[in-house]
Amino acid sequence: MGRFKNRIIGSGEEPLDQILFNPRNWRVHPLNQQNALKGVLDEVGWVQEVIVNQRTGNLIDGHLRCQLAAREGAKTIPVKYVDLSEEEEALVLATLDPIGAMAATDKQKLDELFQAINSDNENVQKMIAEIAEKEGVLGDLPTLDDLESKFGEPNERDFWPVVRVQVSPDTFAKFTGLMASTPGANEAEKFDAIISGANQ
Repeated sequence: MGRFKNRIIGSGEEPLDQILFNPRNWRVHPLNQQNALKGVLDEVGWVQEVIVNQRTGNLIDGHLRCQLAAREGAKTIPVKYVDLSEEEEALVLATLDPIGAMAATDKQKLDELFQAINSDNENVQKMIAEIAEKEGVLGDLPTLDDLESKFGEPNERDFWPVVRVQVSPDTFAKFTGLMASTPGANEAEKFDAIISGANQ
C-alpha cells in the first residue's frame, strides 16, 4: 500500500434499517439520476458497496443506492466498512464525488464503450443519450432504413403538427358531440370540416 494508509477494515451486508444516513450529506439526487441508477441496478445488479464509517456508524457514500434498495423492498445492502475520525469522515464526504467528477473525457474511448453497450432498459438508454450529448459523443446515427425497419414507413400524417388545448368539461362535451355528428373518415378530416365550416 506504500505510504497510503489502508482505512478499509471489512465488508459484508448490512440491514437497511440499520444504515445511518449521514446528517452532513450534501448531495441531492434529482429524478433523472434516480432513474438512471435504478436502470443500471435493474440491468446489472450490485457491483459496488456503499461505504459506512464503523467508528460513527454514518453512511459516507451510497445514500441513493440505499434509498432505491429500500424502495424495492430489499432487506440488506452490500457494505464496505472504513475506520475514520469525524474530521476524516467530513473530508471524504465533501470530496469523494467531486474528485471523481474532475476526470476528463477520452471521447473516442467513450464512444467505443457506448457501442459495446446493448441495453433495452429505457432508463439506461436515456442516461447514455444524455451522457453522449453532454460529452459531444454522437456515435453512429441510425440510417433512414434503420428507422423504417424499426418504426415502419412514414406517411404524410406523421409530419402533421399535434395541437393540444385544455378546455372546460362542458366545452369538451360539446366538442365530442360535434365531432361525432360531423362526417369524415377520421378525426383529422372531421376537425378540418369543423374548422372550414366555422370560417365560412
